[in-house]
Formats: sequence, C-alpha cells, structure tokens
Amino acid sequence: MKNPMSQKIIVYGSSWCPDCHRAKKLLDTSNADYEWININEDAEGRTRVETINNGNRSVPTILFPDGDILVEPSNAILAQKLSSLG
Repeated sequence: MKNPMSQKIIVYGSSWCPDCHRAKKLLDTSNADYEWININEDAEGRTRVETINNGNRSVPTILFPDGDILVEPSNAILAQKLSSLG
C-alpha cells in the first residue's frame, strides 16, 4: 500500500459500492489525481479503512494529501473539498 500522505488522493472502496462509483465519477470529471484501492482485493487497504472507521468497512473512505479524510461523502461535500485543493 502506498503512503496515504502522498500527493495523490487515496480512495478506498469496493466494486459493488454505488457510492464508490459515484465518488470515482466525480473525481474523474474533476480530473483529480487519485489512487483507487479496492478493499476486497487489498488486505492492507481493508485494514486501513477499518482502522479509520473504528472497525467498519465504510466506503468510500477518501484520504487527501493535506491529511483530511472523508467517509461516504456526498457529491457536494466531495466537490467542495476538491475545490479547496486548488
């Protein structure tokens, strides 16, 4: 697993999650530089998500280079965060 404090946005999710697909679509249309980690295929990623979310596998869990973390954000909240990254 890459360092979550890298310059990229790190998105932990799963292929079956509609909210993950929604978040990825917004990131793609915003041309955001991000890394996708499927927690169903990546044990370290799954552990990281569980650690952040007190044992829950809440996805998407999105880590930003500035240290902020969004869990299951709405499009409006995610778009606001992306715009603040400038």
